[in-house]
Amino acid sequence: MSNGQNQWNDDTELFDLMEKQLYAAVISDALDATGYREQALQHTIRPLHPQTLVVGRAMPVLCVEVYEIPDEPYQQEIAAVDSLKQNDVLICSTNQSTRICFWGELLSTAARARGARGAVIDGFIRDAKQILAMGFPVFTTGLSPVDSNGRGDVVAYNVPIECGGVTVNPGDIVFGDADGVVIIPQAVETAVIEAALEKVNGENRTRDELLAGATLREVYDKYGIL
Repeated sequence: MSNGQNQWNDDTELFDLMEKQLYAAVISDALDATGYREQALQHTIRPLHPQTLVVGRAMPVLCVEVYEIPDEPYQQEIAAVDSLKQNDVLICSTNQSTRICFWGELLSTAARARGARGAVIDGFIRDAKQILAMGFPVFTTGLSPVDSNGRGDVVAYNVPIECGGVTVNPGDIVFGDADGVVIIPQAVETAVIEAALEKVNGENRTRDELLAGATLREVYDKYGIL
């Protein structure tokens, strides 16, 4: 959040800045430098489209496999989506289930209407064609046509979860692009984002000098960036 010295005044400005200037790899490097070396979700969680980019505050959801059709299906699933706020990213753990198809077009539509910026699902989704047409950012482990009813159910939301091998707390920053998804803990978000922005500037200088004919050794010795 802003302390009067940052380049942003609120989350909307911050996330717009991150969308324009940052990428998952440089954020991962900044997290490494801060001592948070295990913040990248497993490689199986991929963007629905290679150009997909998502950034926002985590609203974690825990979904588990079930084996009977409830009398009143979707209750917690509906409550979770309806609880989304401006700039949220719904991030769901299904414990990497291949039975549960948690996300689809209508949930994407409802999430966008609530002001959410995307969804990251450690599990399957459906309605890929419609979601792509919407341009709503979604990351997933795969696709399946099946409904969640009788296969999976939300048991908790807005609570800490483990997603893609990483602990995600409500309000952490989620950033995903073609390289994957990283989680920035709230406690270090300002330091990590400022370090990432600084490294981008260094990478730009490095690239310019490489293009001008400098050797990799020369620019690495000068900037310490590779």
